Amino acid sequence: MKQKIVISLAATLILASVHFVEAQQVKVYRVGAIHQGGPYKAVVDGLRDGLRQSGLEEGKQFVLDIRDAKGDLKAVEEAARNFEREKVKLIYAVTTAAVTVVKNVTSQSPIVFAVGSDPVASGLVQSFGQPGGRLTGVQYSTTDLTGKRLEILKEMLPKLSRVVIIYNPNNRIAVEAAGLARKAARDFRVQLVERQATSVEELRQRIGAFKAKEADVYFYTTDAIVISQAQFVVDMATSKKLPTMFSEQSLVVMGGLASYGQNYREVGLLSAKYVQRVLNGTHPRDLRVETVDSVELAINLKTAKALGLTIPPEVLARADKVIK
Repeated sequence: MKQKIVISLAATLILASVHFVEAQQVKVYRVGAIHQGGPYKAVVDGLRDGLRQSGLEEGKQFVLDIRDAKGDLKAVEEAARNFEREKVKLIYAVTTAAVTVVKNVTSQSPIVFAVGSDPVASGLVQSFGQPGGRLTGVQYSTTDLTGKRLEILKEMLPKLSRVVIIYNPNNRIAVEAAGLARKAARDFRVQLVERQATSVEELRQRIGAFKAKEADVYFYTTDAIVISQAQFVVDMATSKKLPTMFSEQSLVVMGGLASYGQNYREVGLLSAKYVQRVLNGTHPRDLRVETVDSVELAINLKTAKALGLTIPPEVLARADKVIK
């Protein structure tokens, strides 16, 4: 009888120790991250840094499973379906077009987003204060800054008369941005040269066939296909001696002339607090959407010199980042 009691007690102690060890183990959360390539990678890099800064250790407490869709929404759809099938803790998606696809092809996964347009108007959430569903996140301004971007470009290049834009006519946000560019062009008495591309291949063809004399500047308007091919756009514009104006400063580092907009890494850093709270059990509907208000002007003087341009001192003085 005593032997049975000892064995039973030992078994109980072993079982208790197993439960204690399991309780001490930190659960590793898997986050599926989807972006569309090019400078959008900086958003996800910012997210990773933000999670680390919040005290989460990559590989021990969270894992980022990243998919670069390279501007292809079919790839976004496939990635989102796979993530939900594999039951990731949440999906993090960048750009309105990508988030819309993720929302439409999933039904269970919480979604944290970083989008450059109004998420209410896009149908992603009910309101900023009360998202009302399984999505929440951060809005940064890209489309809304189209007019201001052209105004600054006109100040930089007073003799500017024609700018070319390229956009996907099947992308609602891109079409909206093109409309804002038309209005701004009228306001600043600039002729807008429009080109359309519905795929990466078509975009490359349009840019390759473009003649430098057709416009004075390449002017970026919100479009995921274009931004996914940012380096190609910059390289082709440079080869044609065509100045460029973008929305994000990493493209200026790549060789673009100028940019005006949000810092994508900062957008990712802010997103991290949403991801962390969802990982900790907060439902997206209870997290109000936050707007990134800070904007930055970046100018590449190396590029300006190569193009034979002189940036007015008053514009240069306002720049947040100058590459010399």
